[in-house]
Amino acid sequence: MKPAAYPNDPEHLWEHFYRISQIPRPSKAEDAVRDYVIGQAEAHDYGWQLDAIGNLVVYVPASPGREHHGTVIIQNHLDMVTVKTGDKVHDFLADPLSLKVEDGWLLADQTTLGADNGIGCAAALAVMTDTDVQHPPLELLFTVDEETGLGGALGLDASLLSGEVMLNLDTEDWHELYIGCAGGGGWVFTGRYPLAAAADDLSYWSLEVKGLAGGHSGVEIHHQLGNALKLLAESLADVDAVQLIAASAGVAHNVIPREGTVTFACAPGQARALAERLDSLLARWRSYLPAADHAVSLGLTPVEPQPLLSAADSQRLLAVLAAFPHGAQAYSLAQPADLVDLSVNLARLQLRDGALELEASYRFFNAEQALPLRTGVEALARLAGLEIRRIDGYPGWQPDFASPMLARAKALHQRLFDSEPAVKAIHAGLECGILKSKKPDTDILSFGPTIRGAHSPTERLRIDTVPPFWHFLTALLAEL
Repeated sequence: MKPAAYPNDPEHLWEHFYRISQIPRPSKAEDAVRDYVIGQAEAHDYGWQLDAIGNLVVYVPASPGREHHGTVIIQNHLDMVTVKTGDKVHDFLADPLSLKVEDGWLLADQTTLGADNGIGCAAALAVMTDTDVQHPPLELLFTVDEETGLGGALGLDASLLSGEVMLNLDTEDWHELYIGCAGGGGWVFTGRYPLAAAADDLSYWSLEVKGLAGGHSGVEIHHQLGNALKLLAESLADVDAVQLIAASAGVAHNVIPREGTVTFACAPGQARALAERLDSLLARWRSYLPAADHAVSLGLTPVEPQPLLSAADSQRLLAVLAAFPHGAQAYSLAQPADLVDLSVNLARLQLRDGALELEASYRFFNAEQALPLRTGVEALARLAGLEIRRIDGYPGWQPDFASPMLARAKALHQRLFDSEPAVKAIHAGLECGILKSKKPDTDILSFGPTIRGAHSPTERLRIDTVPPFWHFLTALLAEL
């Protein structure tokens, strides 16, 4: 059911966004939402094709009189990040999102909203179904599996596309035009530790950190948000002879972990000392973490005795977490100071029954600059005796300030809004880099309405940026 004050301008766009929000669409489970798009295409007698990996292209004929204009690709991804608060009951494979409007923002109830990239998908669908929109021939490209490593774009059959101009609608700051994006890669580290029987002279505990903001590991990495994994390791740093039992934190490689739990054993006196330090740890973190993280909390509760790692193995693993780099590693020398050139996200940890899986990712504009970071991280893993599996990287999209599309878009923005847009590159893995590598002659531009908190349960869409975004998109199509 639509929430009170659900927006309706532009009508087609908001209606499609609502319908998309009611269709579960985690990465690798996009069949239902893709079927919705196909249904819309067939209802208007538009052709469509799928490639082997599941990407969809809808072919929309030109408006009357514009048949001989060059074909334009409009590109978005169908999947969404699926993150919720710890106390929220929600099945992302089955349940619709529960939307609400607060203070001019659209958001979901304690889950990600999926405006990344659902609002772009809705705009493409609105272009398809609103007959008042004037446009050249269109190829509407809906990719799959973007959020778990850009798998749809990497596997795209580019022969389905003929256009040489592409509009990507997957950036998150209105009045900004993007002409470049970061590339990236990552790792999964694994280890196996022998377990010892529970000992009677130890006390057994679960330590939980929660209340952090979390967020997108690309566009929000420079905000210096707290990382639950790093804070858990810091909390146990002064516990002598700690022995780990289990741990769980983080949800995906591209999400800054916002909560986590570690189960451990130690001498009773050490546990009492840790309990007395919890308030001082929180005060320390709040002294430097951004305001978005000031709801951080720590909880220490007793648990039943369980088999556990040795003290030596536990210290080695905690040392890896403490030493592992996280956050912005280098900033652009040519762009504004908030453009990160190189970053790393310590993303996810699972330790259960002596089996460890640790995941991290990194982003870059210059792949050569990332090599020392990769070398250092892998050296750390080898010192800790971990197995290393590299996650295949993806290319960046190098900015082209001489782009004809950029020049046209800047002039249009000036005419429509009496202001010059900011021209930027984004420290996130847009599919543009991959698509550019598959179609090198394509002139690409990316823009979108304002989204905050992407990849977290605080994700929200600023409603009043959507009408001008739509106006700009349709006016641009009318000029092409």
